[in-house]
Amino acid sequence: MDKKRNPWAWIPTLYMAEALPYVAVMTISTIMYKRLGISNTDIALYTGWLYLPWVIKPFWSPFVDLMKTKRWWTVTMQFIIAIGFACIAFSLPTSFFFQLSLAAFWLVAFTSATHDIAADGYYMHALDDHEQSLYVGIRSTFYRIATVAGQGLLVILAGVIEMNSGLEPVQMEVKANEHQIEINTISPVNDDAPFFYFTSIDSVTPSASYVKEQNEENGFVEKEVEQAVVEEDATGWMDQELASFTEWVRETFGEAPREVSALSPRQQMVGVSLSEQPQNGEPVILNIAFKSGDQSISLDGKSPRFEFTKDNWDKQALLLVSVDPKLKGETVATFEGLSGNIPFAWLVVFVVMSVLFFLAAVYHQFILPKPQSDHPAKDVTAGTIAREFIETFRTFFTKKNVLIAILFMLLYRLPEAQLVKLINPFMLDPVDKGGLGLTTGDVGFVYGTVGIIGLTIGGILGGIAAARGGLKKWLWPMVMAITLPDLVYVYLSYVQPDSMFIINSCIFVEQFGYGFGFTAYMLYLIYFSEGEHKTAHYAMCTGFMALGMMLPGMMAGWLQETIGYQHFFIWTILCCLVTFAICAFLKIDPEFGKKKL
Repeated sequence: MDKKRNPWAWIPTLYMAEALPYVAVMTISTIMYKRLGISNTDIALYTGWLYLPWVIKPFWSPFVDLMKTKRWWTVTMQFIIAIGFACIAFSLPTSFFFQLSLAAFWLVAFTSATHDIAADGYYMHALDDHEQSLYVGIRSTFYRIATVAGQGLLVILAGVIEMNSGLEPVQMEVKANEHQIEINTISPVNDDAPFFYFTSIDSVTPSASYVKEQNEENGFVEKEVEQAVVEEDATGWMDQELASFTEWVRETFGEAPREVSALSPRQQMVGVSLSEQPQNGEPVILNIAFKSGDQSISLDGKSPRFEFTKDNWDKQALLLVSVDPKLKGETVATFEGLSGNIPFAWLVVFVVMSVLFFLAAVYHQFILPKPQSDHPAKDVTAGTIAREFIETFRTFFTKKNVLIAILFMLLYRLPEAQLVKLINPFMLDPVDKGGLGLTTGDVGFVYGTVGIIGLTIGGILGGIAAARGGLKKWLWPMVMAITLPDLVYVYLSYVQPDSMFIINSCIFVEQFGYGFGFTAYMLYLIYFSEGEHKTAHYAMCTGFMALGMMLPGMMAGWLQETIGYQHFFIWTILCCLVTFAICAFLKIDPEFGKKKL
């Protein structure tokens, strides 16, 4: 090895660089696409495919092992990830941002999976056995810190930009009693710039169909394609048979229509107006969501997301306010409209990540040691690579109890694989659509900060418990911990609380349980990988792990949109039974995982 360098100089930054792209691909992408108006079905389906690089990375890991050095692969992949983030950023202002950004996410995903192989291999070359054990906790800690920064700070940054870009936020206060509904614009108005305001419309009989028709005709929302046309013209997975199956699932397992009363709700038509033409000819997007107050007051019809342009700015977008007819006395609810530049907000986030990765690559180019053992293989031929592939796979699939082990890798995280794709959309969706109606910044704090704190504490305690009693002793408590706390989402979907304390508490409990229970999963992968080719076998185990996350996640969005959030979360609880069943067949050495005296 060259001049000995303190591992503290590179381990924290290396493992933060390993975590951030994964978080960007798996989590930040779903939040961003939700804010940009992509449906839950498309978010879950297309981002679910982004797991694929981590699923198949064992197939190209021998190339990383045989060609060039691990150090070279690590630094080079960081430069490419920086380019990938920049491509995502500058695709967002385009009209076909979804296709372009997905292509860039694919680049980041494959590069990140390759970076994982190289960085983990480099760690073993740069440190001796004692140092590897000493610093394993440090690398895990900084991996989680990067997760906090990705799911928390970067999402909060996007939320701050959304709040402070574009036009001034506008709030609509709705006061209602048994006799009337009063609408007020309560936000202060800046007369020097265009602003939004709300007015009651009494000249037209309130009607959801009229609101939909007028908003589509005036170009505030996109026209919906008739279902019959979709079924006739669709190809691939969205064909007529699937449409029929979807309808059967909806009718059999879907939520009942949200009826507040057998009586007709009291309704009031509200117009949303822009004071003057959008500046520079750019369209202004207004997103309206429930903010606080009595949920007996709601917005009916299509989710309020209006596009004001130079062609329709002088017309009124329409809302339909509904009040539960069973309501007695006076009540108040507040709805908030944000017109921040959402594409610009996420462009800034990904530019920041691109710059960070470019700086990390430059830093690691100079700071990473050059261990003597980290060198490319000599006389690499097609035959060498072929023999390596064959031997690795032969020894893996001839291990004892391999079938049960593979099923465990695929099914242990079955509930989480479906939940993880819909948690952020659930938090962002408005209350009248079954969600919690949080802002982007709220989600960054709840799931990306409070949730990660719970995850970290649970993981630390899980490691301590396993070291004292072994994996076999703690398997079932950890199984319970990773599954049963999912009940908090059933509670949140039925109650839809507006208390941030309750929401934060629920997410903390669920993530603490996941952190504690996930320890059993990772320890079993290490346990099953022991023996010859353990590095390659561990890579194969993580491939099955990614496959177990990818396939259920791809269908989660379709299922949720078909049966609703409440029944979807009940379904994930039922999936916990699969986790219990497969764990009952595991065979584990009672001494594995215990701390050696």
